[in-house]
Formats: sequence, C-alpha cells, structure tokens
Amino acid sequence: MGRGVKVAVVGGVFAVMVGGAAYGTYNIVSALDGDGGTGPAGASVKSGPPSADEVRETAQKFFAAWEKGDAATAATYTDNGPAAGTLLAAFRDDAHITGVEITPGEVSVSGMTVPFTVKAEVTYKGAAKPLTYRSELTVVRGQTSGRALVDWRPSVVHPGLQDGDTLVTEESATPQIQAVDRDGTVLTGEKYPSLGPVLAALREKYGDKAGGEPGVELVIRHTATQAPDTPLLPVTEGRPGKLRTTISAGVQAAAERAVGRFDESSVVAVRPSTGEVLAVANNREDGFNAAFEGRVAPGSTMKIITAAMLIDNGVSSMNGPAPCPDTATWQSQTFKNLTGMKPDMSATLADTFMRSCNTGFIKLIDEEPLTDASLTREAEERFGLGRDDWQTGIVSFDGKVPAVAGPDRAAGAIGQGQVQMNPLNMASVTATAVTGEFRQPYLVSPELDGRTLATAKGLPRSTADQLKRMMRLTATSGTAAAAMSGLGGDIGAKTGSAEVDGNARSDSWFTGFRNDIAAAAMTEEGGHGGDAAGPIVADVLRAGG
Repeated sequence: MGRGVKVAVVGGVFAVMVGGAAYGTYNIVSALDGDGGTGPAGASVKSGPPSADEVRETAQKFFAAWEKGDAATAATYTDNGPAAGTLLAAFRDDAHITGVEITPGEVSVSGMTVPFTVKAEVTYKGAAKPLTYRSELTVVRGQTSGRALVDWRPSVVHPGLQDGDTLVTEESATPQIQAVDRDGTVLTGEKYPSLGPVLAALREKYGDKAGGEPGVELVIRHTATQAPDTPLLPVTEGRPGKLRTTISAGVQAAAERAVGRFDESSVVAVRPSTGEVLAVANNREDGFNAAFEGRVAPGSTMKIITAAMLIDNGVSSMNGPAPCPDTATWQSQTFKNLTGMKPDMSATLADTFMRSCNTGFIKLIDEEPLTDASLTREAEERFGLGRDDWQTGIVSFDGKVPAVAGPDRAAGAIGQGQVQMNPLNMASVTATAVTGEFRQPYLVSPELDGRTLATAKGLPRSTADQLKRMMRLTATSGTAAAAMSGLGGDIGAKTGSAEVDGNARSDSWFTGFRNDIAAAAMTEEGGHGGDAAGPIVADVLRAGG
C-alpha cells in the first residue's frame, strides 16, 4: 500500500459489490477507441443494438484473451483499446494476478449486459492468495466499424476501479491496524461498513505508530486523484498494530442501523464530559465521510449558537422577549417561518427557540451591542468553531461562521447564508451547550501522538443553563418532541432544515442530548429536522444509555 488507505478492508475476507450498470443501446465512443475504423471496403456497416449472439461472442472472445493474459488482444474487443490494454496489462504485471478463470452469468434482460465472476490468484515473491469477485460488462455497437465491442470502463476489470485507477500488489507502506473500541471490541469494515473510510484514515495516520509490521496486499492505486490507495486483498497479513479508539461498539452499531434507514445521511455521537467520539456513521453513495468533513448549511440547529450570542451580549434571555412575527425584513431581504407557523408577538426567547421561529431571531440580531462579527466571535471563542485547529485523529472540518454584512448576516443567524457545518460540529455544539465547556471531539487519544487538542473559553454557567433548559423544552414540547418521544433521562434537542439551491426538499438536521451523550445528524433532502435526522439521533441516543 504505497500511499496509505482510502477505504479499509482491515484484516478481513475480501468482498466487493457488483459494479457497473446497463448502458444505453447507442453509446457514443471516442475517436481514440478500439472501434476498428471503417468496415471492409464496400461492406455495409451494421447498425442498431448488437444481437444476443454478438453479445455472447464478443464477451467470450474478450474473456478468453483476458484469461490468457493477452492484454493487447483483449483490448481489441473493446471500444477503447489503449485504455483497456494499459489496465489489463497492469492487472497481469503490476497486480501479479494469474490463473484467471472467468465464468459468465446470464445475459441481462436488455440483452447487452453480461455479469461474470473472476476467480484468480495473486502471487508475489512466493506468497499466493485466492481472489474472487463479480463484475459485469456491456456490449455496444461500434459507430464507425459496426462491430460488437465491450463498452470500456475500468469497472469491467474490477468493480472498485474508476477512471485513472490501476491495480498494484506490493508491500504495504504502513502496517494494518486492529482498531478496537473503548472497551477492546475489534472494529472492522465488515461489521461496521460505514467505518471503512474512518478505519482507512486511522491506518494511514497511525499504522506506523501502533506497533504492527507491514504485509503484502493488492490495492487500487488512484493515479489520477493521488488519493490514498484502497486495499482489496491482503496477500500476507504482516502483523496488525492495535489501535484503541474512543468509539463505542454498541453506539456505533446503532448509528449504522439508523443512517441505513435514510439515504445520504450522516451522524456523529460524542461524550460531552470528555469530547470522545462514540460513533461516526455515513450512508452515502459516494462514500464521503460527510459526518466529519461535510461543509453545508446546518439550518436552525445553528440557533443554539445564535441564542448563546443573544444571551451573552445581554440582548435577551430565556424568559426575555423574542417576538415571532409572520415575516422579518433585514436590509431589503424578507425572511419567513415554516409554513403554518402562527405569529406570537408575546413570545419569549424560549418560545421562539422551541418553535424554531426564524423571524424572532432575525428581529433581534440588529440590537446593540451586536455587530457583523458577533456571531463569529461567539462560535470561535465559546464553541471552538471555525479556527481550523481541531485535531480529531483523522481529517475533519471544524465549521465556518464568517463575519458578514448584508442579508447573509441575518441568514447566518438561522443557519443559512455562508455558515457551514457537519454533524461532528453540531454534536460538539450541543455538548458545549449542555456542559458549558468546549471539549474538542477526538477519535484517538492525543497521548498516542502528542497532538494538541483545540481549546475555547466555553460558556458562562448562566448561558449554558438557559440553553440546556431551552433544548429540554424543545425535546418535550417543541419541534423535536415527536422524534424524542419515549426517551428517558435528561433529554434535549434542536431541529433544523436547511434550504439548498437546486434541491426540491431541504436538508434535514437534528441535534440532541441524553444524559452524557450528544449526537447530531444530517440527511440530504430529508425535509424537516424531525422527519429524517431526528429519528437517526433518537436511535443513537437510545443506544447510548
């Protein structure tokens, strides 16, 4: 593994998802493809979709050449000979994959897609390991030659390959790790699938610090993007180093199940009393660790910070006035509440918070002594956000609350505009709100590598007490009550929905606490905070006890 890891398969049996998809009948091919030019002189060029016989014949010839290790010949049966030849040669020479046997499956209903199973052996310096996986190919009609050709894409060779990727077998640059949770339970990508990128990142950073010895493995090398290698198959195990994390296996399992219910969802749980990350889970098609690295508007969950700013600057208090009109205009931009929300001109800040009234917050942000920079200072100095100094143990984004003028100042107060957050940030915000102390979240103890955790002033005791009481009201009588129903103990929450240009529905946000666990979740286009993100957080808090 020459440059670390991107998606980990740690110490387990190699497994893949079937890649590829059926493509349209009339594919446009490159001028540099293996289309073969024009047909024989005077011969008519075939058109239309390939017949079933042509599909089977083309696939059979391609498979036969591939099995023999004849990359050049196999490439002639594709519509991009140069690219196919290069990758198939790397499959043989750089990945050291031999003894290839390919078994075709049933042709798809469309008649052009052929699934298949590859069985082979990876051999390297006397070591050998069997390799089995599934993929598929699609046969299309060459536009100029009329030949039936394999529609070339890297995923034909292996479903994990994308443009610019190749396969390599070599000695790992860093040893594998055996990551364990806070109680010593082994954490693997097989048991906790969404932990895969996190375990990969931990291996990349701590593989040479955990006491292991490197082995030999087959990896995907991301030549074009320079991203860390993706391990596929350990050929020789080496000796994994043991790395203790702050994860709780039970909470992580609940987080995995919870995000699995909603597409494009992420969640993080932390322990407010310590800052330890108890769970991080993502259910995303792109595999991105949005829970730690996302940069999107957090919607009304941001009102926790805005309320703290109002209290700390003496503008209002939990029981102070915060009228909630139908609309509020700030420097020519009009802001509204959720559809159906009734105005309440006698509302307190607690009322406006628990109902998530946008206009109530907008009406207060021009009060003295507030300035364009007040929300930024509150976020940075009290909540430790936006300074780019968190050291969680892996790559993470610690929020952005810029000082802005104009309409974006008002939008920022309700979690829109230029404010950017992720579930890690909002779980930390909740932890700070309920304890009054900012404790930077982390996955691995700083004692392992001597890194310095970020610090911040935290909140005055009176501010923290009021925030916690307002979040309790929101969880029991406000917008979060449905999602938090049935949870015992000391509970509190805040809902949010963030509008994103071009999306039909808003992003669903929710953050909450139960005893000594805080969690936050986001679901892209999930609607209101209680619709998707709320049930995710509730499930995680329930597991946290």
